[in-house]
Amino acid sequence: MRKTELLIPAGSLDTLKTAVNYGADAVYLGGEAFGLRAKAKNFTNEEIREGIKFAHEHGVRVYITANIFAHNRDLDGVEEYFRELKEIGPDALIISDPGVFSIARRVLPEMEIHISTQANNTNYETYRFWYELGAKRVVSARELSLEEIREIRRHIPEDMEIESFIHGAMCISYSGRCLLSNFFTGRDANQGACTHPCRWKYAVVEETRPGEYMPVYENDRGTFLFNSKDLCMIEHVPEMLEAGIDSFKIEGRMKNALYVATVARTYRKAIDDCKKDPGLYRQNLDWYKEEIGKCTTREFTTGFYFGKPGEDAQIYQNSTYIKNYIYLGTVETVGENGLVQIEQKNKFSVGETLEIMKPDGRNLMARVRGIYSEEGETMESAPHARQKLFLDLSEPAEPGNILRIKERECL
Repeated sequence: MRKTELLIPAGSLDTLKTAVNYGADAVYLGGEAFGLRAKAKNFTNEEIREGIKFAHEHGVRVYITANIFAHNRDLDGVEEYFRELKEIGPDALIISDPGVFSIARRVLPEMEIHISTQANNTNYETYRFWYELGAKRVVSARELSLEEIREIRRHIPEDMEIESFIHGAMCISYSGRCLLSNFFTGRDANQGACTHPCRWKYAVVEETRPGEYMPVYENDRGTFLFNSKDLCMIEHVPEMLEAGIDSFKIEGRMKNALYVATVARTYRKAIDDCKKDPGLYRQNLDWYKEEIGKCTTREFTTGFYFGKPGEDAQIYQNSTYIKNYIYLGTVETVGENGLVQIEQKNKFSVGETLEIMKPDGRNLMARVRGIYSEEGETMESAPHARQKLFLDLSEPAEPGNILRIKERECL
């Protein structure tokens, strides 16, 4: 069995550190330009340096996205950016555009290059093409089945790597190459500015009755025609391993630390258990499923891995996430007095019971015995986001631990 990497998204320095703490083998992130998540917080060059330093201290690799489809006006900036990255020193670049690839090979000849899923990598000849040009890894198109990936593995060099998505949001368009956003809003998805019109609600207008909007119904279930469920392969880790995939990729550079911690910890344990003993994996399957459901989701599908998705892969009623748990904050420090410092993300109160997520898989139920402001004032609740708070909890927490609470218990 090939060595398997767990690749986790990082939309900010905080989520990068969370990914590292909760089991990532590698993280991927975007700089301030040339990636496909322009609305994510993204990283300044200084933050990239800090993130790489933190990751490398923990034996974790860092990949930088530069996967836009470039226009002429972008090329000088791409070259300048790659010269900056040469000095910063990430472990690999993720690229989709052949022109950007050529610049990377010229400016960073020693840099490992991964070919993005955006490049529509659907057959083994495409993989061999990129390998012969110097690519180390190709990210499989989302439209591939596991059988197709197995066939690709049989036809490519042994030292070439396959990366495939194992969890996260799905795009309605072919390998994410979409024109809807550009058409409706002028913001180009292929340049990193997608407005996600696949999640919008639609109606139809008959040409002789302009302005008269009629709802669109899909079997009377709703009008969200393009709204896919999220990919989740937590129940199929053995099949993913058997297919010869080298890197299991989680989608979600715009997600918060709770999402990152939940998916990283759950898939880390599932992969490790399965490699240690398939029986142990099957024994713990209910735990994986329960845990993965504690982060935001649009319901789950297995995507194209077992054949073309049917109508049950879409959500017609709405475009909202299911939120079973709410992110309260990440433990920053623990004082000698035992008080836990966090930057609060959502409201909670004294007397409530929250969960302390431990990287090893434990969830400690802890009662909030006290909340104190930076000035030491006693507070009954924490209603304002981004407050620096000190908490007296009934169970021990450590720096880097995630605090979460069930949705129905939030005030």
